[in-house]
Amino acid sequence: MTWTIDADAVEQALEFNPAAVMLSFGDPSPFVDRIRRSDAVLIVQVTDLDEAKQAVDEGADVIVAQGTESGGHGARRGRSTLPFVPLAVDIAAPVPVLAAGGIADGRGVAAALALGAAGALIGTRFQATAEALVDRSISKAILEGHGQDTERSSVLDIARGASWPNERYTARTLGHPYLDRWRGREAELAGDSQARQDYQDDVARGMIPSLPVWAGEGVDLITDLPPAADLVTRLAVQAEDALAWAGRRRPNDQPPAHG
Repeated sequence: MTWTIDADAVEQALEFNPAAVMLSFGDPSPFVDRIRRSDAVLIVQVTDLDEAKQAVDEGADVIVAQGTESGGHGARRGRSTLPFVPLAVDIAAPVPVLAAGGIADGRGVAAALALGAAGALIGTRFQATAEALVDRSISKAILEGHGQDTERSSVLDIARGASWPNERYTARTLGHPYLDRWRGREAELAGDSQARQDYQDDVARGMIPSLPVWAGEGVDLITDLPPAADLVTRLAVQAEDALAWAGRRRPNDQPPAHG
């Protein structure tokens, strides 16, 4: 997260000889040269067209175009995945672009490919896998969640004392009592130290989860907790089926079933 790291953090990451380093949320330029001098692939996630143009100018090897349907943090004034990805593809060509935001099954991967992306970066769906390093309550909430219950807001960052630059980035989460309590009153919450202490006290008492449940709008499509490797295979098969169906589609055909 480029808004919060420094050169030492990048150097420490590179000591592990990573195959790739991904920069997101902020100006990547202070760290690009050092990463490019290593053997790591430079991936830059972008949330608007200005960031996409900068990523190209900085020489990113891969660009991730993140739409506002995504779970977790993203642009306060971003673009939806469907219109954003092809624009990013046009700007970045021939640099490969990965689509992100609201993609939770192989049909979404197929759609990303149809938009010109080289693939997809998928977050929420992989939180609900057997190996995911999340509390089981998070997985359960994702399995039971609905896209209409997700909301992009800065309330929970303010309440929990996270220092995200709220003027630029908000976060999409599942519903939460503090969202209902403070929606539209962010400035008041930021100035209320007792309210922020109440949040910590409620976490300590187990009345609210220790972390917000980051979840994108595709959460309805998540119905099980498979091993991650099985999920990758399923996504590939579903994408192939969707692309094949689209290629031979007739007006009265029905879409393929997906389990």
